[in-house]
Amino acid sequence: MKRIRVLETIRQGKIGGGESHVLDLVASLDKQLFELVVLSFTDGPMITALEEMGIPAHVIHTEKAFDLRVWKKVKQFIRNQQIDIVHVHGTRANTNVLWAARTLGLPVVYTIHGWSFHEGLPPITRRLRIAVEKFITRQTQVNICVSESNRQTGIKAFHTFNSIVVRNGINLDKFNAAAIYPDLRAAYGIPADKVLICFIARMTLQKDPVTMIKAFAAAWQQAPKLQLLMIGDGELKTAAMSAAATLGVEEQVIFGGFRQDIPAILQAADIYCLPSLWEGFPIGVLEAMAMGKAIIATDVDGTKEAVTDGVNGCLVPMGCPEKLAAAMVKLATDPALRKQLQGNAQAAVKEHFHVADMTARIAEVYQQLCKP
Repeated sequence: MKRIRVLETIRQGKIGGGESHVLDLVASLDKQLFELVVLSFTDGPMITALEEMGIPAHVIHTEKAFDLRVWKKVKQFIRNQQIDIVHVHGTRANTNVLWAARTLGLPVVYTIHGWSFHEGLPPITRRLRIAVEKFITRQTQVNICVSESNRQTGIKAFHTFNSIVVRNGINLDKFNAAAIYPDLRAAYGIPADKVLICFIARMTLQKDPVTMIKAFAAAWQQAPKLQLLMIGDGELKTAAMSAAATLGVEEQVIFGGFRQDIPAILQAADIYCLPSLWEGFPIGVLEAMAMGKAIIATDVDGTKEAVTDGVNGCLVPMGCPEKLAAAMVKLATDPALRKQLQGNAQAAVKEHFHVADMTARIAEVYQQLCKP
């Protein structure tokens, strides 16, 4: 039986939520049914990871949406690769692949890893992005939302929006709390008696790292055993470092830069914190839950579909350092509650957010589109 050749496309080679999704998807899909090729629009660690997995990975460089200069290159690439289905991940990938796929008569699957018309944009920019998303979602055969919240946002914005929901899943072999990892507490010089909070994300407006620093500074005054490890780079890293110095907590905050050994980092942590302003369905939260960490996150979008406040984590309002600090103090000073949330978080991922379930749903979409 001829295998289905699937092109997975993503905007960049840096590893974030969408890129982690693609890596897990291509690792888990049945290679007897599917031949997989990945196209990224920038180079980066994801390309190296794919090559190590034996998955063909290619780069056609652009950092712009609707970059007409690359459309013909993309079309020729798809034709040369003899692709059967194109699966685009995110708006930028979609806008630079859709024309080529449509002119070649290929079905397109679009996974929305959070909408591009998020809150906080200038009104004109937001309206323009809504118009773009409305157009491209009507040109694809299947739209996949990673959360029900994102599906409802699409319906509200476009009035009519056909889609299915396939929530992100986690590879529990990779994120295995029982496995042995390098001792990153020792590597960073973090004493064993510290209650370690980890922030692991690109330091962008979306992830709100400055609010994270403000909240931590307030929490540390009440719970001096707290320590913060911030892993990631981005345009707001300098601002976060300046905030730590201004608030007098530069000795209590470690800025670790970008790393790929996320399971080892999570193993070192007691609490995982993600103060996002918006999310599709945050893979970072699921990874931390799988590793048995107590979660503090903002009550936004898809995050609310993974974390139930007081059951498997703590939810706080976005952009509110006072509430965020209060949650940090609560978990830092109540080890029994922390342990309870950690156990419930791990159980929730095993029951509801396994990568095998996610992959099976997406494989079914591919096979339906390739029926004779």
